[in-house]
Amino acid sequence: MGHINDLNFVKSNMSIVKKGPVLEVGSKSYPPHNQDYRSLFPGCDYVGVDMEEGENVDVVLDLTKDFNVVNRKLGNRKFKTIIMFSVLEHCRNPWKLARNITKLLDHNGILFVNAPFCHHLHSYPGDYWRFTPDAIKILFDLDFDTHEGNISTGIIGETRPIDTKLFKIALTGRKALTENKLTGVAVLALKKLSIMSSVFKHNYVFPTVMVNMIGIKKEMRRSRP
Repeated sequence: MGHINDLNFVKSNMSIVKKGPVLEVGSKSYPPHNQDYRSLFPGCDYVGVDMEEGENVDVVLDLTKDFNVVNRKLGNRKFKTIIMFSVLEHCRNPWKLARNITKLLDHNGILFVNAPFCHHLHSYPGDYWRFTPDAIKILFDLDFDTHEGNISTGIIGETRPIDTKLFKIALTGRKALTENKLTGVAVLALKKLSIMSSVFKHNYVFPTVMVNMIGIKKEMRRSRP
């Protein structure tokens, strides 16, 4: 799953990827939101995992199960690359999922992960959480500081480095209109909405915002209880 911006995020960081084995979490295809990450790893041991059967699913598995069950189902192997986009918000126990993902990563393995900071409700079958960059960092016992992530919207190619604004649009400020990648009708509409804060008492609006990050498994990280 995921957006084409997610696919491009992986493509732009292929130079740091450790190749296979590769694990794609939440791999079931949901047209038209299908991104072909598998083709980026030709000849590699590639496993697509999802909670239910479907196209691009090699193993049906709940990754919040006991780690021994998860590990056995995946052949007791470690993965050099794990891709997990648009999954965390649909998981009832993201802490357990994150712990298991961390255990499945090989030493110096790479995790590509994203989650929504701001998004409409989209149940598959449930939609439970929204995340900041700091929240993702505390979920996984990984190094997220070596490689920069980014934030992206639902517009193809609209990304930028992670910052505190997270694509925040100031409805009352002209400067904010030029700081965000808004064009055409969107800019004209927001200029006309400059009175919104006085009418509705809201100063800001957020478009769809995804937080995209890269975690590396290194030794001597902090231990989990």
